[in-house]
Amino acid sequence: MSDQIEYAGFEASEFAENPEPRVPCVLLLDVSGSMSGQPIAELNEGLVTLKDTLSADSLASKRAELAIVTFGGSVNVIQDFVTAESFQPPQLHASGGTPMGQAIGTGLDMIVQRKDIYRSNGISYYRPWIFLITDGGPDSNDPWQSAAERVKQGEASKSFAFFTVGVEGANINILAQIATRAPVKLKGLNFRDLFLWLSQSMQAVSQSSPGDKVSLPPAGWAEI
Repeated sequence: MSDQIEYAGFEASEFAENPEPRVPCVLLLDVSGSMSGQPIAELNEGLVTLKDTLSADSLASKRAELAIVTFGGSVNVIQDFVTAESFQPPQLHASGGTPMGQAIGTGLDMIVQRKDIYRSNGISYYRPWIFLITDGGPDSNDPWQSAAERVKQGEASKSFAFFTVGVEGANINILAQIATRAPVKLKGLNFRDLFLWLSQSMQAVSQSSPGDKVSLPPAGWAEI
């Protein structure tokens, strides 16, 4: 119980110091065995780009919040929500299978909890973003269909915006069944430009008012 009280106290002081509205973003990152070698190295570099570009923008560094869930053999919350200025890019390693549906469920639960924390602290927020990035398909016994139902329900109620990005080898057919938006294929291993685009998009949102329509920059990292 004391841990919960301390945690709540930490949150209250965090929001007292920085009462800016938040732009929450969860990255669901495939770190299964097939991502080993150059793909995981490029992914790690891309996360550094995300940190650097968001931190360089004084408003986005306080408003953008990042969380990372990895799935490779198991599902792990590598980074709970922190502002961009406090975000430290992790060094990810690839191994194991692809429990994709479990990872999606974890990310959706995190969004629900984070919104509750914003509300209880009187913090306004923009519609959360969730990015699923994978180079494969879910394990055979993975509950991805039920996760897809939750994604569609959440999109319908505008609870979040869910994006899927397929790296070379991704099962685009399954990705198309998970989200309401069409999957986007990454050009080669161009994670750096993907995260640069994500950073610029979060900057654009952070400079608007919650609820405003925002034009996002063109996705030059995507295969047409």
